[in-house]
Amino acid sequence: MGAIDVWSQITTQRMADRPWMETLLRWTGRPGDRSIPDVATTLAAMDTADVDVMFLSAWQGPEGSLISNEEVAEAIDLAPGRFRGLATVDIDHPVEAVREIRRWVDGDRFVGVRLVPWLLDLPPNDRRYYPIYVACVEAGVPFCTQIGHTGPLCRSEPGRLIPYLDDVLLDFPDLKVVGGHVGFPWIDEVVSLSLKYPNLYVDTSAYAVHRLPEDFVRFMKGPGQSRVMFGTNWPMLSPSRCLKHLDALDLTDEGRELFLSGNARRVFGFS
Repeated sequence: MGAIDVWSQITTQRMADRPWMETLLRWTGRPGDRSIPDVATTLAAMDTADVDVMFLSAWQGPEGSLISNEEVAEAIDLAPGRFRGLATVDIDHPVEAVREIRRWVDGDRFVGVRLVPWLLDLPPNDRRYYPIYVACVEAGVPFCTQIGHTGPLCRSEPGRLIPYLDDVLLDFPDLKVVGGHVGFPWIDEVVSLSLKYPNLYVDTSAYAVHRLPEDFVRFMKGPGQSRVMFGTNWPMLSPSRCLKHLDALDLTDEGRELFLSGNARRVFGFS
């Protein structure tokens, strides 16, 4: 059984052209490279690393749609066995946002909702998110977000877990939250909130596994074994680059299976 990548996207040109993308390109040794993947190159990257399924994210920012739900749906149509979608919404229009979730998120093709606090410059306990959380609970799907510092040159504070996600998890005990990008430098907050709340999960997107912080790896091999999922942030990182040194983590057979696919299948209800 292959892996499930819970954070990826097939970038549009309008997203690739955003000024804040340049920092990510510099980090990955591709400064100035504004090329974008397509379905064929994405599937090839998946096959190289034995990734069965990618969750493709739609993106909405203050400037409008960067990757629309419609564009994600078009990609799914081209490879329905390999892709699932994570929908996005405009939180400044809550009624329409809830309608969008009800329209797209069926738990089958679209298996969750993703919003990125640093892009909105709004921490997740802002009142504008709350109708989205209710809609996710009603749909029985996770709310996916970003935790920790930002790669782009934007404020990192909205990605801090305490007090922001702490408030959300208190107010919505039935909401499953998947925090992407590990949560560095606030790994202690990741661990403490994961122990406190049974519905908080973390993915390793934007990190090759050999670059994971030591404290995070200890959590992943201990109490976080049932909480941590594999992600890439494709096309920032390829699945093969992320997993190249997986054996060096020295995971148990059970821990490896949970990390690569088992936790994602359970949390997203993915069969």
